[in-house]
Order: sequence, then structure tokens, then C-alpha cells
Amino acid sequence: MTVIDPDTQSGWVAEVEEDAADDMPLSTRLSIADTLTLGNAICGFMAVYFTTTGVLIPHLTGNEDGGMARHSAAMAVILMLLASIFDLFDGLVARKLRASAMGAELDNLSDLISFGLAPAYFVVTWGMVAPDAHQLQRVSVVAAVVVLLAVVLRLARFSCVTLRDGIFQGMPSPFGALTVVAIVLLELPFVPTLLAIIGVAWLMVSRVEYPKPRGRLAVAMLSWIVLSMGMLAAWALDAPGGQMLLQTGCALQIVLGAMIPVFATARRVNAFRDNRREARSAQVQQIP
Repeated sequence: MTVIDPDTQSGWVAEVEEDAADDMPLSTRLSIADTLTLGNAICGFMAVYFTTTGVLIPHLTGNEDGGMARHSAAMAVILMLLASIFDLFDGLVARKLRASAMGAELDNLSDLISFGLAPAYFVVTWGMVAPDAHQLQRVSVVAAVVVLLAVVLRLARFSCVTLRDGIFQGMPSPFGALTVVAIVLLELPFVPTLLAIIGVAWLMVSRVEYPKPRGRLAVAMLSWIVLSMGMLAAWALDAPGGQMLLQTGCALQIVLGAMIPVFATARRVNAFRDNRREARSAQVQQIP
């Protein structure tokens, strides 16, 4: 019901101060870390843009140019790598400086764009431009949906589950996205490619523990990302040995994606055995 002011004969509504923006709590203003997070989202969107305009549209219109498609595909992947750099540094900056109350939500939304939508769209495009696209298109859509849902579920679980400091549960979405893209760029036969993509999606929602990139691990990850950018640039520019560099980089990314859970699982098994051994020793000592 609207209350009428008898003096003005107008609807009575709550008065909003003009300087409300100036009274905005500091916790809802963008911080430096939030700006980096938004850069992550922009990179993810631009990766989709380059995949569409440089790879998909030329294929659909019959104006394919191998160089242009290669350049655009490389640019899309470089943007995903750049998004992972933003994702790496926004957490470091947030720990060193003030972080806003929106930081966690912005991070999840940006990760969904850059490491969920962008790689899933890359997989769909691969299915459409492949030589036998009429057979692969529908299956590639299913694989892309699996990747997207895996990232959605992983990000949602990350927001709800509290783990001990220094670890992630499940493959981190940036690492998973880059591994999916590496699988596609390696141009393996269709069935192994599909199985590998689904395997990465499973690792993202698994309970395998991954270390958080801090200290030396963060430096190593940053170095690997920069090196990967160089390999992609050499491939895009058709430099001598560029194709070999790309295949080597993609293979190493896939090997890392496969070996980390193996080492993590072996570490958990060894820790479990040590705990059982200690428990048995304690029981023996308690026996009179």
C-alpha cells in the first residue's frame, strides 16, 4: 500500500541520500586483489572471443586460413594462461593486502568463466572443426558439458568445504582447464582424447589432494606458465620447431596432470600406513 503525504499528494518513499556511494562500506569496495580477479574474467571472455572469431566463424563460413586459425587458437590459450597468472596473484595480493568481502565470490565467478566456460567452449569448437566433425560434434558437446559441470561443482565445493591449510581437494580448476586444452592441442585420436578429457574432469571433482601454489611452487608454476606462452607463440608464428615445442609442452602438461595425483595418493597411503603402525605400537606398549 502506498502512503500519501497530504501536503504533497505524492507517494511517500524512503529518501535516498545522494552521497550513498560515499558511505559505501570499505568491505564492498573493490580491492587491488579484486581488480586482478576481474582481469582473470576478462581474459576468459577474450579467450572465447578469439576462439569464435578466429577458429569457429572462418570454419563455418568456409574462409579458413590455417595461419589465422592457429594464431587465434594460440591467442585463446595464451589468454587462459594469463588468466591463471591473475588467479595466482590475486590470492597472493589478498593475503598481503586488504581483501574485500566480495573477493571470494568474484574469484569463483571469474574462475567459472576462464577455467570452465573457456576450455569447454574450446572443446566444442575442436569437435566442430575437426576433419570428421560430423561424428565428433555431439560427443564433443557432451565432453564440454562434463568439463563445465566439473568446474562448477569444484568451485561450489571449494566454497562450502573447509580443508587444512595449504591444500586443495581435487585438481585446481586453472590446472584442469589448461590440461584439457593441452589434450585437445596434442591432436591425439578421438577416443583417447575424449577419455583423457573426462579423466581430467573427474580429477577436478575427486578428493585427491593438491598442494596450493605458494613459495617455490608458485614460482615454478609461474615459470611454467611463461614457458608455455613462449611455446604457443612459437607455434602460432610457425617458427622452426614450433610444432615440436607445442607437442612437448602439451605432453608435459598432461604428464604433470597424471603424476600429481599418483604422488598425492602414494603420500596418503604411506601416511595411513605410518598411522596404523604407530597405533599398533601404542597398543603393544599398553599390554602388561
